[in-house]
Amino acid sequence: MQLFLDNVLILGAGKIGSTIADMLAELHGVSVTLADLQPAPAQHDDALVHYLQLDVQDDAALATVLQQHALVINALPFFCAQRVATAAAQYGVHYFDLTEDVAATRTVQALAPQARSVLMPQCGLAPGVIGMLGGHLATQFDELYDLQLRVGALTRHASNALRYHFTWSIDGVINEYCNPCDAVVNGQAAAVQPLEGMETFSLDGELFEAFNTSGGLGTLCDTLAGRVRNLNYKTMRHPGHRDAMHLLLHGLRLIERRDLLRQVLEGAVPHSRDDMVVMAAMATGIRAGKQEQLTRSARIYGAPLRGKQRTAIELTTAAGVLGAVELFASGQLPQRGFVRQEQCPLPALLATRVGHYFAGLQDPAPGADAGDADTGLLQPHGGEAATTAAAARPLRH
Repeated sequence: MQLFLDNVLILGAGKIGSTIADMLAELHGVSVTLADLQPAPAQHDDALVHYLQLDVQDDAALATVLQQHALVINALPFFCAQRVATAAAQYGVHYFDLTEDVAATRTVQALAPQARSVLMPQCGLAPGVIGMLGGHLATQFDELYDLQLRVGALTRHASNALRYHFTWSIDGVINEYCNPCDAVVNGQAAAVQPLEGMETFSLDGELFEAFNTSGGLGTLCDTLAGRVRNLNYKTMRHPGHRDAMHLLLHGLRLIERRDLLRQVLEGAVPHSRDDMVVMAAMATGIRAGKQEQLTRSARIYGAPLRGKQRTAIELTTAAGVLGAVELFASGQLPQRGFVRQEQCPLPALLATRVGHYFAGLQDPAPGADAGDADTGLLQPHGGEAATTAAAARPLRH
């Protein structure tokens, strides 16, 4: 395992990339190369994280750096995935990324048949860990009816008109709000529209809304084709956010002018580091001859890492990709070609050095009530006080 982890290149020294570097250095005690277009910060002095200035648009420079490393983690914006993955496949470098972009993932997948290395995109939170959770729940059923996956990267005190603060990439948010969303509806693969399918529900007594966004399912629709009746992914937000975004995108038609939309959001919506990540999943189907439902949910908050306070979205995204890297490096995943997130067994992820970040998603202990594993079960808005029966109802629009 150390053969790979001692020779890792991380592209992109932003919030997520730098967190990945710190997490790898902290949990494995190895040195890592962190490359970015910008020069190293003036006071950068780190014995384990070595900063490198690199322009990935320079093919020769990118090739030189890649050939000096065994494994690359691409933490650049989604539109860089095709370039970096193509170069990594050409030089036999194992490739992991965080993209939610469906087109980029298809490009990476097309490279895999001839690749000498692993190509594993979509290794963050959603897509990423939520797909591992969905795949794990699917295996618990003899016949799977419905699988509903929900993730929210939320600021804890969003009081502006959008009921939202940026906790991660503006480009990523725009991409998932504007592109068609994969789903399975009545047993058939379907493309549903972003911002549609709105629902409200409570989790641990707090009210949320959720709606379709692009990319969160990764490859799960293909993996579960013919095995699930309904499968969907929705992003969770504070109530009121979806309507405000719908006005901007469709009422003002900024969906047709994404550069202007980016300027508007960048100028009007503040960033915040006071965040939480909320994950929830519900599966229904037949188990041992009975119709049953399984529900998992967890909240994750920010915490210090190597002396720096990191946000929940930074920690969970970094942990998602490093969990996949550790499973690969320890031989628990295929060693070449395209690898899907749901090929990572959830119990194996939880047993990695980053697994503690997702501890709330574990299965109940043998003999325990299935509800014991749920940190907060989903309830339709307007339901009764929290009880097992009320929590077991499916999400309703």
